[in-house]
Amino acid sequence: MTPRSATREQLAGAAQAALGGRRRLEAVERVAGGSKKGVYRLVMDDATTAIAYLWDDAENYWPTAEGDDDLTDPFSPGLGLDLFQAAHARLDALGVRVPAIRLVDRDGAHCPADLAIVEDLQGENLEELLARSPGAAAPVMDRLAESLGAMRGHRAPAYGKVAVVDGGGTSRGTSCEGVVLDRALRDLAEAASRDPRIAAARDRLEERLLGLAAAVRPRAEYAVVHGELGPDHVLVGADGNPVAIDIEGSMYFDVEWEHVFLQIRLHDAYQPLRVGGLDEGRLALYMLAQRLSLTAGPLRLLDGEFHDRAFMAGIAEHNLKQALELVHA
Repeated sequence: MTPRSATREQLAGAAQAALGGRRRLEAVERVAGGSKKGVYRLVMDDATTAIAYLWDDAENYWPTAEGDDDLTDPFSPGLGLDLFQAAHARLDALGVRVPAIRLVDRDGAHCPADLAIVEDLQGENLEELLARSPGAAAPVMDRLAESLGAMRGHRAPAYGKVAVVDGGGTSRGTSCEGVVLDRALRDLAEAASRDPRIAAARDRLEERLLGLAAAVRPRAEYAVVHGELGPDHVLVGADGNPVAIDIEGSMYFDVEWEHVFLQIRLHDAYQPLRVGGLDEGRLALYMLAQRLSLTAGPLRLLDGEFHDRAFMAGIAEHNLKQALELVHA
């Protein structure tokens, strides 16, 4: 399969530079997922493999929106090599396993797009392992809990994308809960414009969001969070250790944001990751906000050319119903 934004010849040169020796590129295979960047497995003639990440407009299925390139917005799209490298460096320093980097190209030496080549971990992801054998997944979940503990223990006095905060920058807004509220109100308006059920409940949903946000007390320290740490974003290494991928959106933020996402994605399997001391007010606000985000986002993606449309429509429908239950309960 030929990537949308790079030729096979360009990737062949990059693969040879990354992996060395006399190896030659034999095949390029698209890896499932990758709605914001191209993800391809590079297979060499000696069976050595690696993964190529390509950040290019042609590889991004999301419709563009104003502010997409504003890195001071913690929730702007996690796009580009700079965000990837900053997140990779921070997580690696904390002892969180991430795929090793083999090559980076931001200057067009090999491809017209930002390119990274990383190690290929060809085992199951955590989602597949949990479905196949919860018992076998148990030690992986325990190690993931340790990684989350390391992330939770590293604090910063500012919130925002890792690349922004570690670079000494400042993010927009005045608080995590304020940024979340603003985003949730935008998601609510967008979802209401696309589905009559949300439109009918818009006033109740808005009132609930405003009430939850008003009850949250200020906070001045923030932890490292992945932001979208679903089990499909955790690979299982050959040694049984969890490996975080799709890390570009990593940020300093309220740890409750991470745990709400984990609860949504893992359901009953979330239990080994549960921790005490989380702010119940933030959990309630962030749960409704994420349900609205997981409704509006997939509906927006369906405006474009995303290939697995039934899957994305299913995510939107499920979270739409969950959002409505939060105001009908």
